[in-house]
Amino acid sequence: MVTLFLACLAGLYFFIPSFSNQVRTAASILSQADIKGMRIYIKGFGVWGPLVSMGLMVLQALAAPLPAFVITFANAWIFGWVRGAIYSWTGAMIGASICFWIVKAYGRPIVEKLVGKKSLEMSDRFFDQYGRYSIVIARLIPVVPFDIISYAAGITQMSFWGFFWATGIGQLPATIIYSWLGENMSPTAKYAFWAVCGFLVLLFFSLAMKKWFKSKLVSDNNV
Repeated sequence: MVTLFLACLAGLYFFIPSFSNQVRTAASILSQADIKGMRIYIKGFGVWGPLVSMGLMVLQALAAPLPAFVITFANAWIFGWVRGAIYSWTGAMIGASICFWIVKAYGRPIVEKLVGKKSLEMSDRFFDQYGRYSIVIARLIPVVPFDIISYAAGITQMSFWGFFWATGIGQLPATIIYSWLGENMSPTAKYAFWAVCGFLVLLFFSLAMKKWFKSKLVSDNNV
């Protein structure tokens, strides 16, 4: 199933020029962290905008290091923070699930090729240190790459549903914070300032939660 899915994506990209052009355009906007450009891009698809935005969340999950917050801000700017958050969260969950199953299908060597040996070794140490809380903590910390954790989780003994729900819970704070800020943007807003504000709020929150989970892990080990 995973092989068929990837083959379909490759076929679309290499044999349908309009599709590959759209992917390259989206990747360029994401790489520049252009929130205004992403808003215009998604709006250009009309009623298909929500599906396109979720597809973009999958793209950024598979193709590192593209920033997800650009899509989250743009979604909230277009659809309002509630609908925007739903679209962003759903797309992120689909992307994370695909990363997880790619590794389950092809094993550790594919992870090393996708994220690099050093990044994978860092992920290994992270999982060793935080155990069953690793996914939630990693999703809460904005500087931890989304895709690396999704790929790395696939080589652990963690079940898919354990990974899925930990990702869903850990992803919510960032999605809600960025979506709320995104809805309050305007066409003339200094969106870089809003992005930094969201990042700092999320960083302080994630550090507090990381400390709480660490103390809980110590408590669990002492039982």
